[in-house]
Amino acid sequence: MFGFKERRRKKLRNRPFPPEWLAILRRNVPYYCIIPPEDREELQGLVQVFLAEKYFEGCGGVEITDEIRVTIAAQACILLLHRRTDLYPGLTTILVYPAAYVVHEVTQREDGTVLEGEEARLGESWEHGTIVLSWDDVLTGAADFRDGRNVVFHEFAHQLDEEWGGSDGAPRLPERSMYIAWARVLGREYDGLIQDIARRRATLLDRYGAESPAEFFAVVTEFLFERARGCI
Repeated sequence: MFGFKERRRKKLRNRPFPPEWLAILRRNVPYYCIIPPEDREELQGLVQVFLAEKYFEGCGGVEITDEIRVTIAAQACILLLHRRTDLYPGLTTILVYPAAYVVHEVTQREDGTVLEGEEARLGESWEHGTIVLSWDDVLTGAADFRDGRNVVFHEFAHQLDEEWGGSDGAPRLPERSMYIAWARVLGREYDGLIQDIARRRATLLDRYGAESPAEFFAVVTEFLFERARGCI
């Protein structure tokens, strides 16, 4: 079965990339234009496999088009460049709303108090195979690849995190021995962000990263792919 899947994926990667899809990448994903030619070729292959294997569904009146599919797939696959990957194996469906959507939120505080209310969201990653995205925010996040904010990078980082089981800020790594060092560095930097916020220090990272190790990993992923070049 595994061999069949790999052969099918190889065929998909080797197909000519549709010119209309290439136009979408150049128009909606400027990040595509700054990566080396060999990375663009790899990305095109990943996009073709991704679109063949993942299901898109429109919500709130959205009609799924190639523009939506290719724009989201390209950003999701940028995170997979140069990695041995199974292309988000736990993900099956991407739900797309026209803009920020509202959900009913129930939160239990440490003292036992339960709070209920409405919350606007730009995206979310569910543990059981689904990502939800606001199309307006997908376009906005892609348009400026230096602002450190990209809802697709953020939500798909959660999917990478969950590949190893659970949401703890630790994606699948090449060697088991790497997890000790990963946990040490992530824990140190996560605690550092919390301390900076408590002391009202300016931070490069979005304060939302202090919510949990999982959110820290997603926020750092956004930063790495969008702002790291300007901070080296």
